Amino acid sequence: MESGQLIVITGPSGVGKGTLVKLLLAHHPELTVSTSATTRPPRKGEVNGEDYFFLSRDEFETMIEKGEFLEWAEYTGNLYGTLRQAVEEELEQGKQVLLEIEVLGARKVHESFPEATRIFILPPSLDVLEERLKKRGKDSPSAIAQRLDYAKTELEAAEEFDYSLVNDDVDRVLVELEKIIFN
Repeated sequence: MESGQLIVITGPSGVGKGTLVKLLLAHHPELTVSTSATTRPPRKGEVNGEDYFFLSRDEFETMIEKGEFLEWAEYTGNLYGTLRQAVEEELEQGKQVLLEIEVLGARKVHESFPEATRIFILPPSLDVLEERLKKRGKDSPSAIAQRLDYAKTELEAAEEFDYSLVNDDVDRVLVELEKIIFN
């Protein structure tokens, strides 16, 4: 059986990665998305095992020690990671696997999977990114400020990736993603 394709989608928090991945999955049910693990508490409406695997810090750190993560990073005080075995099993089945992860994680995945297709999603501007973060209503003002500060550093990494797309029109960016993934 032919090995699958790993597609890494990254960019700053609030840039629209999640929206784009949901649209890709709605249009292309043959795609698989990897569910990340995190130590942050669930947000309203999030389901364990679907949105994230919600773990205690102790559980997460034990899994790090056992090498169970393809990548992991600490972001705004919480740990996030991609479960290695789940991704490898999907790829062995010939599936196209999407990873929606942050920039440091994307760099770590590149070490293990240099053949992965890596896509960086950019905001039209930092002002637009700030408005999106405020509009989604999930973070405190201090968390938003922290995410914006971190975004400035992350944006400098865009040139490291195979593709960079400015998310100024979700329909246009979706078409661009489809061209990258399916061509």
